[in-house]
Amino acid sequence: MAESIANNIINNIKDGAFKTWLESFLPSALSFFWSVVLALIVLFIGLKLIKVCNKIATKALTRRNADTGAIQFLNGLIRGLGYIVIGIVILNLFGITSTSVAAAVASIFVTAGLALQGSLSNFAGGVLILVLHPFKVGDYIIEDTKGNEGTVMEISIFYTKLRTIQNEIVVVPNGNLANTSLTNITYMNKRMINKTFSISYEDDIKEAKAVIRKVAEDIPTRIKEDEIKVFVSELADSSVEIGVRVFVEMDTYFDTMWQFQEDVKYALDNHGITIPYEHIDVIMKK
Repeated sequence: MAESIANNIINNIKDGAFKTWLESFLPSALSFFWSVVLALIVLFIGLKLIKVCNKIATKALTRRNADTGAIQFLNGLIRGLGYIVIGIVILNLFGITSTSVAAAVASIFVTAGLALQGSLSNFAGGVLILVLHPFKVGDYIIEDTKGNEGTVMEISIFYTKLRTIQNEIVVVPNGNLANTSLTNITYMNKRMINKTFSISYEDDIKEAKAVIRKVAEDIPTRIKEDEIKVFVSELADSSVEIGVRVFVEMDTYFDTMWQFQEDVKYALDNHGITIPYEHIDVIMKK
């Protein structure tokens, strides 16, 4: 059996069958090899061009003082379009015509458009965010629908990344942020501390208001152009609620608010003003 196979191979070589097959195979193999080489060259050059285009766009937008979010969004868009162009060129190198590619891409886009309506909505939401500027990178926002909140770290094509106070990253679809209400806490350069403090009915309201006002006036980061308001906000069941409103610098809001509450507590204690707390009187009957 083995001898018969060996004789067939020798006869084919003598008849030139192997030579004929080799002559027909080599051009195709060489053509495919050079297509692969050119494809790698196109991929390398294309990726370099995408980086160069991103650098040029970043410099141009930076000179115009554009938002960081707009720069991030444009860079992502350039990368996406660049990858599509590179893919079409490489397919052409392997004999797939532009017409076929265009038809395939069109059908893919139609199918993907039906399947990925949410992603298209997120893309449109990203465009609206960059055009309308409800927030920018660095702002602290609260999404009212889901309650997600944090500092905006990145505005990409489809999603916005928020960093929470706990240093966690929350990814929110752009469509949600564009189509629902949100609160931009850091949009303005100042923020109001709006707190209430309880005193007992036996304490002097005027003295308590004066003490709280003095603490508010001593806040180092207070916006002095804005008036401090101290008032009786409510006559509760077991306490008088004293409200205070004072504007401070946005960047120092949390530290100032925490320190302000502590200072008010010490000041009220020093003046003998009672801060009531809930208690229950138990009457024992025999």
